[in-house]
Amino acid sequence: RTSFYSPPFYSSPNGYKMCLRLYPAGDGNARGTHLSLFFVLMRSEYDGILRYPFSYKIVFCLWDQTGENQHIVDSFRADARSNSFQRPRSCMNIASGLPKFVPLDVLLPEENRFIRDDTMFIKAIVDFGNLPKVYL
Repeated sequence: RTSFYSPPFYSSPNGYKMCLRLYPAGDGNARGTHLSLFFVLMRSEYDGILRYPFSYKIVFCLWDQTGENQHIVDSFRADARSNSFQRPRSCMNIASGLPKFVPLDVLLPEENRFIRDDTMFIKAIVDFGNLPKVYL
């Protein structure tokens, strides 16, 4: 059950702190069949000014490195009832996301569009929808 955490990043300069957790060979019922990708909220100094529970849409994009823009994109909406999206009380909340993000048979061939020089790029987007960018 090998997994990797991305370095932490923020949704904006004073925004939510988060990271991604990747299971290259899958997790749970996706073990051995899919790459699993999860979103993790982390505790930060800005939590007191942010809205909780976190209830926004999260979009993951596995980048096509051939330049043909055939990226793999999937998304999910944070479940405000889940402990994963409450205000963090420890360093990180429980990861939540897409156990079946990408089938392994798409990634395993030597020549595939997503892995070049042992590197893949994953973009994570938090869709804040109608949330105003400036608070008065």
